[in-house]
Amino acid sequence: MSDQDQEHPGKRYPQPEFPQQDQPHPGATDDMEPRPDHGERSYQGHNLLENRHSVITGGDSGIGRAVALAFAREGADVLFSYLPEEEEDAQETVRLVEEAGRRAVPMACDIRDEADCRALVDRAVDAFGSIDVLVNNAAFQMAQSQGLEDITTEQFDRVMRTNLYAMFWLCKMSLPHISEGGSIINTTSVQAYKPSPHLLDYATTKGAIVTFTQGLAGNLAERGIRVNAVAPGPVWTPLIPATLPDTSKFGEQSPLGRPAQPAEMAPAYVFLASQQAGYVTAEILNATGGTPLP
Repeated sequence: MSDQDQEHPGKRYPQPEFPQQDQPHPGATDDMEPRPDHGERSYQGHNLLENRHSVITGGDSGIGRAVALAFAREGADVLFSYLPEEEEDAQETVRLVEEAGRRAVPMACDIRDEADCRALVDRAVDAFGSIDVLVNNAAFQMAQSQGLEDITTEQFDRVMRTNLYAMFWLCKMSLPHISEGGSIINTTSVQAYKPSPHLLDYATTKGAIVTFTQGLAGNLAERGIRVNAVAPGPVWTPLIPATLPDTSKFGEQSPLGRPAQPAEMAPAYVFLASQQAGYVTAEILNATGGTPLP
């Protein structure tokens, strides 16, 4: 990283208040103010993932783009999924990965659909021959001010299928193609431990991801496949202005007083994917800006 590492961590990036910015879901990076930092100018690789083959869901923007960029600069090829309406963001991720000298394979699909998950895995195997690292990152949320009473069955189903069903399908479908030494990394959240009433359905899925991660880690330990998760706190991504009614104070509840930038999440995924974490499995790596979690 840059010499910014010596700064007070709470002052490294913009503080709330952010200008109000309403975006239709799924949101667009170029329309955000301030623009998120994915590590474009700061992330420096050290060949920790040289010649590895990775699959990242939701790699077009936010945490997914930051992880794709970091993986590429660490020497990994990257296949990533994105929604068809996220094409512009997806092409920027392609540019960043290829600029790092690695292969980028974008795939527009809807991971709520089991057939699309199967197609995603098949594409990865066709492109790379195997999968070394699977990152289940894509997620959906939609804030409802009245909590349970305002959550429709349609919304509940979308949250469950995006956040849980897709993870289940992709882990199961990828498993025959992940060999000894491989890694699965899931994205959970501070919401798993400190659920916000207006994100009840989303928080529910994030709690389930913790349980799934720890159980699957035990299941796959004998096969030499590690399974871990990252639990971010508030992170400034396109999902935020697209799903929250007011972004002006976003992240100020963190002890550091601001939301994280996607670039600050990527090193956690690199560590868990690398052999430096060879004795780490069933772990939830908390990156919450100081919010204590169990």
